[in-house]
Amino acid sequence: MRHIKRHHDRGEFRIESNRTLHSPLWDVSAGQAVLVHERSLAVAMAAKTRTVPSGGEVRVVHTPTGEVIFRKGGDGTCARRR
Repeated sequence: MRHIKRHHDRGEFRIESNRTLHSPLWDVSAGQAVLVHERSLAVAMAAKTRTVPSGGEVRVVHTPTGEVIFRKGGDGTCARRR
């Protein structure tokens, strides 16, 4: 699992999928989860992320609570919790 560290006081957010994550923001495929320490950065990165094979769901989860705060479906639809 790759770690992208920013502001440690903002919590941890996991970008995850049941398929392999791939993004133009990363040099290599990230596997099935990436940890990010800033909510807005995690949501922005997830919005630009695809799955391999395509069609998988990408989620941002607040790690301490397990709450899904952003979800992008395989059909391109997005839902963000405020």
